[in-house]
Amino acid sequence: MNERPHVVIIGSGFGGLFAAKALRRVDVDITLIAKTAHHLFQPLLYQVATGILSEGDIAPSTREILRRQRNTTVLQGLVTDIDLAGKTVVWRQLDEVRTTPYDQLIVAAGAGQSYFGHPEFETFAPGMKSLDDALELRARIFGAFERAEIAEDETSREKDLTFVVVGGGPTGVEMAGQIRELATTTLAQDFRRLDPKAAKVILLDGAPQILPAFGEDLGARAQQALERKGVDVRLKAMVKNVGPAGVTYADAAGHEETIVCGTTVWAAGVQASPLGALLAEQAGIETDRAGRVPVEPDLTLAGHPEVFVVGDLASVKGVPGVAQGAIQGARYAAKLIAARVRSGNPRLAADQPFSYFDKGSMATISKFRAVVSVGKLRLSGFVAWLMWLALHLFYIAGFKQRVTTLLQWAIAFVGNGRNQRAYTHQQLVGRLALERLGQHVSAPLLEGQEIDPKWAGPRQTP
Repeated sequence: MNERPHVVIIGSGFGGLFAAKALRRVDVDITLIAKTAHHLFQPLLYQVATGILSEGDIAPSTREILRRQRNTTVLQGLVTDIDLAGKTVVWRQLDEVRTTPYDQLIVAAGAGQSYFGHPEFETFAPGMKSLDDALELRARIFGAFERAEIAEDETSREKDLTFVVVGGGPTGVEMAGQIRELATTTLAQDFRRLDPKAAKVILLDGAPQILPAFGEDLGARAQQALERKGVDVRLKAMVKNVGPAGVTYADAAGHEETIVCGTTVWAAGVQASPLGALLAEQAGIETDRAGRVPVEPDLTLAGHPEVFVVGDLASVKGVPGVAQGAIQGARYAAKLIAARVRSGNPRLAADQPFSYFDKGSMATISKFRAVVSVGKLRLSGFVAWLMWLALHLFYIAGFKQRVTTLLQWAIAFVGNGRNQRAYTHQQLVGRLALERLGQHVSAPLLEGQEIDPKWAGPRQTP
């Protein structure tokens, strides 16, 4: 009796999860390998960072999501190598290395934060790509108000109460708006020696407008709404340095200015998973500037029709790095794999190339206010916010997560409270502790290293 085709999926983000779901009724065995045990709803990370939602609300267990899908095995592990010639995936959990063969491979490893050639910025400006980032930022943001409460001089207090967000895309805009709202409403009555409303929130972006993907009109409306809330928006501002003293940027005329601040959030730029470079080298092609892999019209790797690359790791003209791009690409790949299984031809070509359908873009600015761009429709204000609310609630995986998210939103939006304000000292100093060992927090994952549990320093994993 012949064994069923084995499909390996790398990544548990939107691409990986939706690919697995789309193959649930196909006669294949699926192994999903991801470095985390959860599926992260990344668009709501900023709400974890600002105390609206808990990490569990946006990161349900991948095993729980797929527990009824009998043809799927979920494994937690870091993929360190892909052998295209041998059709195997090498992955590890801590020091235990495993090799998994595949017949069809879907690589949906996603992307991380890009610091545009300045990895040293990461120490002082966490990104917004993982739960670790969001929890550290929560500790930094709420901790800043605690430090300001006991500051002995006005200079120190002003530094603690100055927040800089770098990046004028949806994440940066949402983050700046929520920090401003946090200071203005949620924390307004909680302190005795300081007025949280005195906090400064500055949004920097090198472009001439925020939310460029939304068009000039919505970008201008979003900027006006942020400024009415008290966010200082500075455009054509090119960041030159990020350090313990703050952020230095150059304006349109080339004049440099340093903003003395205690908390910096980096929401500018993405860099594809290192697996992209690994695939490209073996396939004899080059990645783009962001490390994404050029793919064939059917999302397969050049010369390897059994390998699909989807989501943020794939370079496809006209497909933005958003959740819908990953979801649609994953479903397309799954559909072609299903056709191959039915035909018995593992290299069957697609009838039609992948075509992306743009379902529009959304971003919140503050409570009860958002901007929406769908086709020719351009909306801002309360109706746009309701649309944003409904769409995000729909795409959160798991009934429990939808219910708890709705309850937390009711607390945060109908009132002014935020239940998720707890943070730990470890979240606050963890990145700096790793830095003192001479190792970037992201380097162990990117270079196949890990930090010794006894803090003896980094060691190379075989």
